Amino acid sequence: MTTLLDPTRSQVNSLCSIQTTRRARTEALQDDPSEHTTMPRSGADTRRRILQSAHKLFRRRGYARISMDEIASATRVTKRTLYQHFESKDALLSAVLQTHHELALIAFETFSDRLTGAPNEIINALFKALIDWADTPRWAGSGFTRLVIELADLPGHPARTIARRHKAIHEAKLAELFDKAKASRPQELAREVVLLSEGAMLMMLVHRDRSYALAAAKAANKLVRLRRQGS
Repeated sequence: MTTLLDPTRSQVNSLCSIQTTRRARTEALQDDPSEHTTMPRSGADTRRRILQSAHKLFRRRGYARISMDEIASATRVTKRTLYQHFESKDALLSAVLQTHHELALIAFETFSDRLTGAPNEIINALFKALIDWADTPRWAGSGFTRLVIELADLPGHPARTIARRHKAIHEAKLAELFDKAKASRPQELAREVVLLSEGAMLMMLVHRDRSYALAAAKAANKLVRLRRQGS
């Protein structure tokens, strides 16, 4: 599998100016008395907790509305420690998405084991899972999609690159499932189903109406029937 962008690299294309980022990092790295009272923890454990806290905050409130101070507070570390692990908020967001990307692929591999049968059965199972997911508390749709929309004016942002590759891999895996199910033009069908599912998620967020997922599933099944008819 292609290696994604190194999330620790400094990125010029940032939501925050480079000057602001450098100033904040310099201030945070100054000697902080509270740093000496913090219980020592392993670097790996601290990094994991930072990623978990940042993921929750980014997902609930978006990228721009969250500060490094809030992330440090949620993780219960000083800003000095935070900047020792991640040199900027952009680098932290990239690391969060990289981790989430890997976990989501593992989850999809497990879920795809249950996606068997004819193409319409796969489609129905996919959209049923979408409805179940949307019924979970504080559901906010796809985090990758939401962040790409928020970063729409920054095409070179590393988080957008990770999100784009995540969506592409997801589409390719869906095409493999349709190919195994003997669907006509599986790659094309996978793209159409992805479009319908992404559209359904956005409309459900707007209207808080799960029937959009049912309508999307109905449209996808119609595409399968049209293919059988040679249309």
